[in-house]
Amino acid sequence: MSLESKIKVLEEKHKQAELGGGKKRIERQHKAGRKTARERILTLLDPDTFVEIDKFVTHTATDFNMQENKILGDGVVTGYGKIDGRLMYVFAQDFTVFGGSLSRANANKIIKIMDLAMKMGAPVIGLNDSGGARIQEGVESLAGYADIFYRNVRASGVIPQISAILGPCAGGAVYSPAITDFIMMVKETSYMFVTGPDVIKTVTHEEVTKEELGGAMTHNKKSGVAHFTAEDEEQALMMLRELMGFLPLNNMEDPPIKVTGDDPKRIDKKLDEIIPSDPNKPYDMKEIIHSVVDNSHFLEVQPHYAQNIIVGFARLNGRSVGIVANQPQVLAGVLDIDSSTKAARFVRFCDAFNIPIITFEDVPGFLPGTTQEFGGIIKHGAKLLYAYAEATVPKITVITRKAYGGAYDVMASKHIGTDINYAYPMAEIAVMGPEGAVNIIFRNLSPEERKVKVQEYRDNFASPYKAAEVGYIDEIIYPRNTRKKLIEALEMTQTKSESNPPKKHGNIPL
Repeated sequence: MSLESKIKVLEEKHKQAELGGGKKRIERQHKAGRKTARERILTLLDPDTFVEIDKFVTHTATDFNMQENKILGDGVVTGYGKIDGRLMYVFAQDFTVFGGSLSRANANKIIKIMDLAMKMGAPVIGLNDSGGARIQEGVESLAGYADIFYRNVRASGVIPQISAILGPCAGGAVYSPAITDFIMMVKETSYMFVTGPDVIKTVTHEEVTKEELGGAMTHNKKSGVAHFTAEDEEQALMMLRELMGFLPLNNMEDPPIKVTGDDPKRIDKKLDEIIPSDPNKPYDMKEIIHSVVDNSHFLEVQPHYAQNIIVGFARLNGRSVGIVANQPQVLAGVLDIDSSTKAARFVRFCDAFNIPIITFEDVPGFLPGTTQEFGGIIKHGAKLLYAYAEATVPKITVITRKAYGGAYDVMASKHIGTDINYAYPMAEIAVMGPEGAVNIIFRNLSPEERKVKVQEYRDNFASPYKAAEVGYIDEIIYPRNTRKKLIEALEMTQTKSESNPPKKHGNIPL
């Protein structure tokens, strides 16, 4: 066989592999508003950087005459490439080949990519679009899933792991994305569930559509399983590129610094007016965040879930930071079960990947009521307390208004290891609000006397000065200088070196 004919064979195999399940299935994928696996990878990565691995792998199954039905690549495209010139590993399930179902062979392809990513210290991005386990392979397929889960756990906190759900994701397939750091979903074309609508109907007689059960908005708003929503696949992949720009490649390096051109000493006089004089009036904490961060650019994480707390990524003088903030516009910014777990997971992610944490605090306390108590608010609130106390990255807190009771302690107070604590002059730091305190301390008062005592309590206790006198607040700052002060504190804490006592791991209340 001549060299020329050997090259022709190779070219033919490349063409076959790139066709996946064939033209008809590719057209069907496009009609459903979904890209093919290769198109997704090429959209996600920098142009001309994708290097494919295991392009010619096929399954080894023989049951159900499977040996007569082999397609090169076997339902997953794997390899590596770059985002903004930085190394990334990628796998994309190919729905046109056996419905993207997981075989032993394509599990091995994903495993190879994950092992390489761990060795080289680079993120893994999984583009999921799969009908689940390949039934014809039985336990071999299940073993493949478990091998992937095991690696997800080993890689957790070592390299960033990101999942995009770009089609169906059901049964055992949902647990790998659940272990990864962030999940992106696309409206109307992606869904996740452990058991589908048909099984639910059989077992519990509930009627529910795929979209209601496990669509993008269900998981971004109700369950809190997902972190980002996109209108279409193009936007989803662009958002993933944006997210990666805030993250380091692994836990041994710092996040990338980007020149943003925004003046670090910039002040904003509007901030002096932003907090209403009436302590019961809401305001939008996002206005403060957008004002202080570089170029007003804030990538919010889980924006539809537990909206009484805000979490997300931004830059301050080019440095990547994680922001956690109470939102007085929603439930007065109280902490409840959902907001505590949302913020706790975000704080732990930032701590794992050397991203400083900035906290904006305006919290009247924990949400009262039987629903919260029976749901375990004590345990869930403790998750946030634990996450903050455990974090050794630079921690900076700004109390904008209320910091009451145990919630003051939990929201990155000085006492749980925060490096710099600022407060606005209108901050109220106390065990509880003035009205509640007066009701307990002074009982049978006339309405006039009560009014006087409430004002006295507000002046003496519900101010930042008592806390500043004992060093729990490092500085009371003018709101207009917030950006400048945060950047100063970030620069000062840049060389922070702190570690927790040696242990296998702590026992976070789960």
